[in-house]
Amino acid sequence: MALPDANEKLSHGEPTWFAGKGKVFAMLDDHHHGAAHLAVWLPQPFGAQEALIGSDPERFFRPPYVGVSGWVGVVLDTGPDWDAVAALVREAYLTVATPKLRKLAVAAVAAKPPARSSSPRRA
Repeated sequence: MALPDANEKLSHGEPTWFAGKGKVFAMLDDHHHGAAHLAVWLPQPFGAQEALIGSDPERFFRPPYVGVSGWVGVVLDTGPDWDAVAALVREAYLTVATPKLRKLAVAAVAAKPPARSSSPRRA
């Protein structure tokens, strides 16, 4: 998944991704303070945190520190649906990106050709 001007840096000892030089849109949680999981923390639009946690509290949680601002934690070490994780990461990026970066991200998705099947066609 390519997001315009997404940058990875270490922050608080964890890999963290930024939209341009601006805001964080993803932060790895590698057993933070002894937590029993590997997860990613993502900012989400208003109301999404409650809906996600309510839909699957084993997979989603309210992370410390940033949970009060609507971020959601997504558990990664229990066989997640990676397409769903990618969609949440993209939504997180769009939530914090500048209008210019949002426009570039939306245009990139619109220009992307549909996925092709790797299986041969039968006549």
